[in-house]
Amino acid sequence: MSLVSRRQPEAVTLAATSPIGVFDSGLGGLTVLSAVHERLPNENLIYFGDTARVPYGSKSKETIIHYSLEILEFLLQQKVKAVVVACNTASSHALEALREKSPVPVIGVVEPGVAALARHYPEVKRAAVIATRSTVKSNAYAKLVQQHLGDVHLYQKACPLFVPLVEEGFAERQVTELIIREYLDEIVRDGYSHVILGCTHYPLLKKSIKRIYPQLTLIDSSSEVAHALQELLRQHQLLNNAPTKGEVKLYVSDITDSLLDLEKIFFGKTIHSLEKKVLGW
Repeated sequence: MSLVSRRQPEAVTLAATSPIGVFDSGLGGLTVLSAVHERLPNENLIYFGDTARVPYGSKSKETIIHYSLEILEFLLQQKVKAVVVACNTASSHALEALREKSPVPVIGVVEPGVAALARHYPEVKRAAVIATRSTVKSNAYAKLVQQHLGDVHLYQKACPLFVPLVEEGFAERQVTELIIREYLDEIVRDGYSHVILGCTHYPLLKKSIKRIYPQLTLIDSSSEVAHALQELLRQHQLLNNAPTKGEVKLYVSDITDSLLDLEKIFFGKTIHSLEKKVLGW
């Protein structure tokens, strides 16, 4: 299962000290950034959150590709050595276009989640993915599972209320427990034991889900992306072995009233700089 660009355009020199670019339609991808920062603390990280144009889930595929390529161009201007698409919608619709245009490796969030499920194969024949409506509609997870794990039955479940609950800081409130049961009772009742968290918001619900359903094995795409990125950099001899911790820079296309609250919810660590950067307007 390839996690990198199909081609490497000529005349591009990658350096181990160069930063890693991470982007999402908003700030949910900060859970991926956090996982990368935890696994690779010496790496310099640049995050772009397209907060002015969020959500991508209501946009057409063509628009999502257009926005994603704009962000890629910005990150390449920052001399990044790899790009992480920390957005399930962009990973589902724009990954191939990004890989065609990028001179550096590009990793999405869908493939690492399926790769993690593959590690439980062939013991697991039935699995589920919970995600937003847009990701479920794209069939990105189902297509990849069918391609690599043909006899695994994947049940896809849209859980649209999870995103606003997380963003309101309600991850461990009683109301969230009720919604979790509403969405996941049928998955447990029907005997699915492995569940991929197919949205960057959902790792913040892991604690609550495991408390209600301790029998479930939850596959966190955020930590899986960090693992895949580490292996990719190691293969290309691009790991930053500097003795000091790397810097984390945050760019957003709009600074909203809730930005600092969401930054704390999704990242919970020090952001060294925050800057507004408008693209394509």
